[in-house]
Amino acid sequence: MAQNGSEAGPLVAGVAGRYASALFELARDERQVDAVAEALNQFDALLKESADLRRLVRSPAFTPAEQEAAIGAVLERAGIGGLAGNFIRLAASNRRLFALPGMIAAFRSLVQDSRGIVRAEVRVAERPSDALIEEIKASLRDVAKADIDLDLVVDPSLIGGLVVRMGSRMIDASLKTKLNGIRLAMQAAR
Repeated sequence: MAQNGSEAGPLVAGVAGRYASALFELARDERQVDAVAEALNQFDALLKESADLRRLVRSPAFTPAEQEAAIGAVLERAGIGGLAGNFIRLAASNRRLFALPGMIAAFRSLVQDSRGIVRAEVRVAERPSDALIEEIKASLRDVAKADIDLDLVVDPSLIGGLVVRMGSRMIDASLKTKLNGIRLAMQAAR
């Protein structure tokens, strides 16, 4: 596994990490990492869109047969097959669907690490222009000395500014935090 310059690689532990590592190794050996990543991203998008699918994945109330049948139908309808489809079916048959979101995240982390890509989450009060997004990426690329996978999250509670989380580092330059600091300073001055 390739290492990025700043950290020793992603932490993939527990059930999700073991499954993701096994899938990554198999996908790499079969030269299907991109196809598997795309299919897992497609399934992850389905999970985010459907409360019923999330309930199926998280709830132990469904029998293994019910979970396998329902997941099979979802995969077929979405056109997800190959290694990713077999992987999701395996998780269902082993009663590990509850860990599937973590498996997908761990797989993404392994792919990014193998490519020397650093993931950064940027929270903003409102969606910035594409030009500003590119400036943010360029600045983060300079700091990380690596390519950046930017996850932009709009959080109106920040009022303005931004919060950047990259690896174990976090920079909070939000107006909300600055206003709270001023409020606390004024209370202390009383």
